[in-house]
Amino acid sequence: MAATSTTTLVPGDLFRLSVDQYHELIESGALGSDEPVELIEGILFRKMSRNPLHSNCNGRVQRIIGAAIGPGWCFRLQEPILLPDGQPEPDGAVARGTIDDYSAKHPRAGDLALVIEVADSSLIRDRGIKLDSYARGGVVCYWIINLIDRQIEVHTQPDATAEVPTYRDRQVFSLGQQVPLVIERNTIAQIAVDDLLPA
Repeated sequence: MAATSTTTLVPGDLFRLSVDQYHELIESGALGSDEPVELIEGILFRKMSRNPLHSNCNGRVQRIIGAAIGPGWCFRLQEPILLPDGQPEPDGAVARGTIDDYSAKHPRAGDLALVIEVADSSLIRDRGIKLDSYARGGVVCYWIINLIDRQIEVHTQPDATAEVPTYRDRQVFSLGQQVPLVIERNTIAQIAVDDLLPA
């Protein structure tokens, strides 16, 4: 029997988990901490596999953003963040403090200056339920590094009160342009799109 796409399911077909229930499954061993899943808006999604292009881009993001952020912030590569309705694992995130500040907890939206998803086969999900979830959770800035259209989509001004949570501002940066890296309303670097996108 073919797997059913979540886009064809009605709400009654879904079993939603709270973040606490998700953590209980992990702590009990019923769900391994290394399982290729993430909790988004109360739904367990299988994480997309990463092809070499995606992995190359992740490495570029870690190197370039990690070097630009300076003291007081740390770069997290493919690590969980905690939202009220889920625990997604974005490709990248800039969190306040050092990595040691998160040895006993995951960063929450208030700890984050930036969340990044590298999108190829995951583009629909990254522009859809993940964008909704990050906006609902109050993530202040969300980048989609779009490998298909070779552009970077920057979403700011989250609006959790909209009928479908979203970002009020969206800017698209193409090859030849630079993306401002903004932390707490201060532009700390201009990042060349060409440097983040693999050739």
